[in-house]
Amino acid sequence: MITRTSPAARAHGPLAARTTGPLARRTAVLLAAAALLLTGCAGAVAVGDTAADSLPGRATDRPSGSATARPGTAPKTTTTTTAGAAPREIPGLGPRTRAAVPAGSGQVVVVTGDGGDSSDSTVVVYQRTGDDAGWKAGARWPAHNALKGWTGHHTAGDLRSPAGVYGLTDAGGLRPDPGTRLPYHRSRGFVPPGTGFEGESLAGSFDYVIAVDYNRVPGTSPLDWTRPLGARRGGGIWLHVDHGGPTHGCVGLSERHMKELLLTLDPDRRPVVVMGDAARLAR
Repeated sequence: MITRTSPAARAHGPLAARTTGPLARRTAVLLAAAALLLTGCAGAVAVGDTAADSLPGRATDRPSGSATARPGTAPKTTTTTTAGAAPREIPGLGPRTRAAVPAGSGQVVVVTGDGGDSSDSTVVVYQRTGDDAGWKAGARWPAHNALKGWTGHHTAGDLRSPAGVYGLTDAGGLRPDPGTRLPYHRSRGFVPPGTGFEGESLAGSFDYVIAVDYNRVPGTSPLDWTRPLGARRGGGIWLHVDHGGPTHGCVGLSERHMKELLLTLDPDRRPVVVMGDAARLAR
């Protein structure tokens, strides 16, 4: 069922409709399981995505030969800071990546992978301070990304997370809305089948999710299947509850940190996620 009636919630597709009765609930779960065959995150349902050029920002993951750092390391970047002041630029982001962050975004979730082929990453939420004076960093949270690391051209089943800059417009999950300001779609469709790559249970992974606006339509439920780039480009890329191992393409955070993120994000501040391995983000 939908726990909030916001304009974005009302715009949700057929899977976001209020479920009544056992037949409707069973249909939703079967549709979610079937979507796994198309591609999905952490053994997840395969949901829709959005063309990078239509997002509040653009992807930064196109192939480039400009990186000079050795694999798994980031080229050095300079950040102008005065003692005790918030940095003027977000640390670790190079000029190409910074240029892809929309000027109007006041919240940036930075997911930095340990390496191009690593499934381990770190998440930091940056919030713009008053009068555009700089960026205030939150705590560093450990996370998992896709099994094979990152890619500049994500395709269905490649087991890599799509690097780039993407909007964060919609949330949902199996559990009730914890109080987020994002449109929140609660549904029994948020049930991951099977186990993780290391044999771990996936139970609870989709208790809370935030859709990453990669190849999906912003303003719809995370369960919406619409894929503007086509099914071949994959989909269902979410921030969700970590299950203790690599994902199919998503980013997994602890339940506590997911709830904190949901309570922090404010659609009026146009939040985006900047995600990729450290060397790619430093370009």
